[in-house]
Amino acid sequence: MEILHTASLLVLCLHLAWVSCLQKVEQSPQSLKIQEGENVSINCSYTDTTNNGLQWLRQEPGKGLTSLFYINSEEKQNGRLRSTISRNDHHSSLYITGTQPEDSATYFCAMGAQ
Repeated sequence: MEILHTASLLVLCLHLAWVSCLQKVEQSPQSLKIQEGENVSINCSYTDTTNNGLQWLRQEPGKGLTSLFYINSEEKQNGRLRSTISRNDHHSSLYITGTQPEDSATYFCAMGAQ
């Protein structure tokens, strides 16, 4: 039974490695420090042209991931946060206007379903 679990785990690891090789997502800037009240943009470029959408997520220190947007059309907005996507350019941006201390977090973009 233990061999079966090991084999299943190996297949899963190989599958995840294969998927990660096909899909490339890059964010910029890698990190930034800003003053309260400034506007900021975080950019995401991707190579996966088969996927229907992109997610913007945030993780506050010591907490789990929170989904900000699932975007599959040109633009979405929620308060001071706005996200755009250009499928032709394989690019998305997250904009935060009038930053506040509570905006301090790690932000991620990820390809995939909602």
